[in-house]
Amino acid sequence: MAQLEQFTTPVDAVVSRMRALDAALDARDGVAVFNRVYLTVTEETDRRLDSGRFPDRRVALTLDVRFAERYLSAVDAVTDGLRPPACWRPLFQFRRHPGVRPLQFALAGINAHIGHDLALAVVDACRTWDCEPDELESEFDRVGDLLTALEERVREDLMPGPDLLRITDPLTHLLGAWSLERARDATWAAARALWALRELPDLTVEFTDRLDAAVGFAGRMMLTPLPD
Repeated sequence: MAQLEQFTTPVDAVVSRMRALDAALDARDGVAVFNRVYLTVTEETDRRLDSGRFPDRRVALTLDVRFAERYLSAVDAVTDGLRPPACWRPLFQFRRHPGVRPLQFALAGINAHIGHDLALAVVDACRTWDCEPDELESEFDRVGDLLTALEERVREDLMPGPDLLRITDPLTHLLGAWSLERARDATWAAARALWALRELPDLTVEFTDRLDAAVGFAGRMMLTPLPD
């Protein structure tokens, strides 16, 4: 039982931090929009972990916590007056822009977290458990399936209704160019590449920096201010 609590406590701490952020941030803040989305994901993941929906609960918990900690570290960096990773900068820079819609904030945050943080979290979990990425694929897929389901709900909840969303609406084209499924595939490939490069620190740093910058560029495009 003591061993089980060792893994449960960090998840509870992550959820508590996200709830505190939700209470502290203005609801219209772009970071708050993403935080609410991610809090829902984390709570649902925790429920599925408790119900035995993951093949290896210990590994899945490690992946979940390492994943969340990267987002929370970005929040801490901004709070401390430091620069967050490039993938997160657009969301923090545009968080209060009146021309950016809630759906853009939510999906830009998902883009940063999936495109960059998840790949690094897979590598973190592999180091923790001394295993190859392929051994985490089942857990990775289940997290990805949950995120896909959530993305669909986010689009339903935050997308303007049919009477407002026209084929000519820039939001239709802007967000239609991004796919979570493609982002998941790219993330898995990036995680495997980073693991293969682990004995080559200079190449690892270069690859990670380029991944960070590329994901940040995509996020900046997603947060293009739109007319009403």
